[in-house]
Amino acid sequence: MTPDQLATAVRDVLTGLVADGAIALDAADVPQDVTIERPRQKGHGDYATNVALQLAKKAGTNPRELAATLAERLAEQAGVGGVEVAGPGFLNITVDAGAQGQVAAQVVRAGERYGANDAFAGERINLEFVSANPTGPIHLGGVRWAAVGDALGRIFTASGAQVTREYYFNDHGSQIDRFSSSLLASARGEAVPEDGYGGQYIHDIAAAIVAQRPDAPGLPDAEAQEVFRALGVEMMFAEIKQSLHDFGVDFDVYFHEDDLHRSGAVGRAVDRLRELGNVYEQDGAVWLATERFGDDKDRVIIKSDGQGAYLSGDLAYYLDKRERGFDRCLIMLGADHHGYVGRMMAMCAAFGDQPGTNLEILIGQMVNLVRDGEPMRMSKRAGTVVTIDDIVGALGVDAARYVLARYSSDSNIDIDLDLWTKASNDNPVYYVQYAHARVASLLRNAADLGLTADDQVDTSTLVHEKEGELLRALAEFPRVVAAAAELREPHRVARYLEETAGIYHRFYDNCRVLPMGDEEAGDLHRARLLLVAATRVVLANGLHLLGVSAPERM
Repeated sequence: MTPDQLATAVRDVLTGLVADGAIALDAADVPQDVTIERPRQKGHGDYATNVALQLAKKAGTNPRELAATLAERLAEQAGVGGVEVAGPGFLNITVDAGAQGQVAAQVVRAGERYGANDAFAGERINLEFVSANPTGPIHLGGVRWAAVGDALGRIFTASGAQVTREYYFNDHGSQIDRFSSSLLASARGEAVPEDGYGGQYIHDIAAAIVAQRPDAPGLPDAEAQEVFRALGVEMMFAEIKQSLHDFGVDFDVYFHEDDLHRSGAVGRAVDRLRELGNVYEQDGAVWLATERFGDDKDRVIIKSDGQGAYLSGDLAYYLDKRERGFDRCLIMLGADHHGYVGRMMAMCAAFGDQPGTNLEILIGQMVNLVRDGEPMRMSKRAGTVVTIDDIVGALGVDAARYVLARYSSDSNIDIDLDLWTKASNDNPVYYVQYAHARVASLLRNAADLGLTADDQVDTSTLVHEKEGELLRALAEFPRVVAAAAELREPHRVARYLEETAGIYHRFYDNCRVLPMGDEEAGDLHRARLLLVAATRVVLANGLHLLGVSAPERM
């Protein structure tokens, strides 16, 4: 019996009690979502609910009396072994061993689908992340969003959403001019402009352009800069895409900022906002009245010289996404964009949309790579940037993706290279992957004995404390996935996997799965083998959601 099944049982009991007049509630007062939790203390049952505390006032009684009424009826439900009233009105519920053991069968039957839910069924989500300027390799902050964004996309998909991963390609504006000037200066053997970009990658790209266009450095300045701009951006972005692909991250759409300005999309966005009465002209410029939607001041969108202000591209891009049919536009930005959120939400409201629903912005904090206790400094222009290739080279793809997705996005991370490269249980990703490899090894050994997991086996024999802990952990996985999607927090999956790996290791150490010597395989061996197979499914599915491999051997 899973927590969701138990929640349904509690809801059905409440509905029945209301229908019988046994409790003074209206049918509408029966909650659609009943909270079922795992007790923190042993001896308090398998699950607990505070539903009596929530409803007692409406029912005109005290929580313990309502809990006692619920307990009597709930104890009669199939799969429920016993119910006790605790404290001010909590219900501690013990699940029948056979019903609890059926979780293992349900997991194995569901296979790759176990953990999926339909919380976002029918929703189209545009997930924009990374979107680094094509003026240099992706640095650690961008790599964090690559890991978190891709994991979140996988979690949304598992929750029923139709997800489009999108990369906003910033190929328009002054940063591209500085990039091309830096390339041209390198090709001509001149000093990099004061506001330009430094680093070995500039010299490498400049040399590659010269190899392709030997005449380029000798062209007139404007013509030469255009050659270095076009080819430089193309080469830099090709490198970025390859690095992301090698990291296991591919995008469905690469959207070019330059297209917004060339296609007239900015003008269409301004016209739409003008129709809605949220645009006005002052001092020769066109303004968006964002202050009325919660921004600290109104914003210029078309400057007095007729050029679009920075916000103009955002207006056009947001409208384009909505016109492409996306219900939610979710953007992931670095910590330096925190002050940008207010105007973006005001922009969303100015279009008549719902901030926080149609547009969401997640802010990610800084990442530091630590070696020998000292942080590795980074500065793209100084040429000491720590890049996606650096972190993959130091940790490998699996460890890099895992550590970057393991922490809440709004917290800073110090990645200790000494820890995350260890082949030991101190290394969280090793610990989880080793659990999967250990499970796979046991299943191979079982196959050698002619044993395979059978989802029809009698699971009522799974009464050991460690078996119960593992079954309850496996039953939690769908809720963890649903919470990770709802709260936009992939790190919940990682922390769950570590906890479950630990519970499995303790089960393995206390419960012998395979028969020894000439011993015949019995019902308990077969039930435990099914439990092991279910653990493999959950660990593999969870690692997949993080974009991390589930090795068969380590």
